[in-house]
Amino acid sequence: MHSDKPIEPEILDDIDMGSHEKEYSEEGFWKKLKGYAAKAGVSLVYKALQLYYVAQSPNCPKRVKMGIYSALGYFILPVDAIPDFIPLTGYTDDLAAIAMALLLAQVYITDDIRARAKAKVADFFGEAQAAKLRDAASSE
Repeated sequence: MHSDKPIEPEILDDIDMGSHEKEYSEEGFWKKLKGYAAKAGVSLVYKALQLYYVAQSPNCPKRVKMGIYSALGYFILPVDAIPDFIPLTGYTDDLAAIAMALLLAQVYITDDIRARAKAKVADFFGEAQAAKLRDAASSE
């Protein structure tokens, strides 16, 4: 999934990146993570955290940030295409939005951003879960 070449800006023309951007807020993001981390799962939380931290980076272009904020805004929304409270499938639409934003942001996600996201995963889930993320990354 990691590539050294950024996605060409033209691909962004077909994506309504502003559709949920207005729903994003830093407070809403942290509230959602703290309240639903266990239900959302380690993988989704880790990916959302990577997006959060890459959006804070001065190296991340504005159009990519817009895509990130749109995906995180969708994640924050209490009502979306598949309600989050539905067991097993509730977060699949959130994961899809986050996966799309990760594709847009992949070139700007540095080792430091991954480390910060893993450290925050350890805060939410414990060091054992963060270690699983490290083990998975080393096997790629």
